[in-house]
Amino acid sequence: MTQSSSGPGHDKPHGGMPLGGVRVLVTRSPERSAALVAALREAGATPVLLPLIDFERAPDQHALDVACDALAAGAFDWLVVSSATTVHVLMEKAAERGLDLAQLVPAGTRVAAIGPATRRLLQAGGLDVALTPDGEQSAAGLLAVWPGGGRILLPQADIAAPTLAEGLAAAGDAVDAVTAYRTVDYPAAAERRLAVQPEDGDAGPQPPSYSLVTPETAAAEIAEGRLAAVIAASPSAVRRIAGLGPLAGCRLVAIGRSTADQALAMGLDVAAVAAEPTPGGLVAAVAKALNPP
Repeated sequence: MTQSSSGPGHDKPHGGMPLGGVRVLVTRSPERSAALVAALREAGATPVLLPLIDFERAPDQHALDVACDALAAGAFDWLVVSSATTVHVLMEKAAERGLDLAQLVPAGTRVAAIGPATRRLLQAGGLDVALTPDGEQSAAGLLAVWPGGGRILLPQADIAAPTLAEGLAAAGDAVDAVTAYRTVDYPAAAERRLAVQPEDGDAGPQPPSYSLVTPETAAAEIAEGRLAAVIAASPSAVRRIAGLGPLAGCRLVAIGRSTADQALAMGLDVAAVAAEPTPGGLVAAVAKALNPP
């Protein structure tokens, strides 16, 4: 399929940049998009931000507190962390106890992580990450290299698929799965919103380098052919992207296989899947989607 040139969002790349002249919709909040926005701009694209999902503290704080107290007491052989948002939750729980993350997780508890952003945040908090997937950064990727190892704490989103918990249990381990946070439409209620630090090594507040739009504006721009691609960074984002209406010529790019599978299950065409769930991997996937071989 060749790229349409029916509008500004679909102009052919120019200026020697892989994404020169194209407008790309990013469906994450500004504080979670800094590195991706910078990578898109470096490639010549114009990022357009439409925050679709946000995160709130788990409704059952008692269960999470009990799990964190057990973690600090050395009750778990493994802590398995599948998202950067979970790291922010653990940091918040550590701070409530007057601890830092490295004090909340005992030296005898090994840590497994999915995704480079998750690993970086854990390491920045002073933790050694003993295990990550070799290839695909997903629950299936981690299970493929899982060595087994006793009692596991698995803090997750309220909408997390059961794949990881069931796979760990099938390996013969005792899994304590607890809801760490709730995924909601953007914006979350201010009193329940989970505060996060900028991800992907953002150095701090920067001048805005993107346009921020509403769902209604994004839907209109998609219909008018003014957006060349939309990046989905999670299955929950895909479900909300589908609610914008037909994507027409706007190419859907998924951050990973689980996100792509969700899109396909909803009848959406996936133009490309990032080889790595990083800003560079997503930019390369957008370029592939807009310039197929």
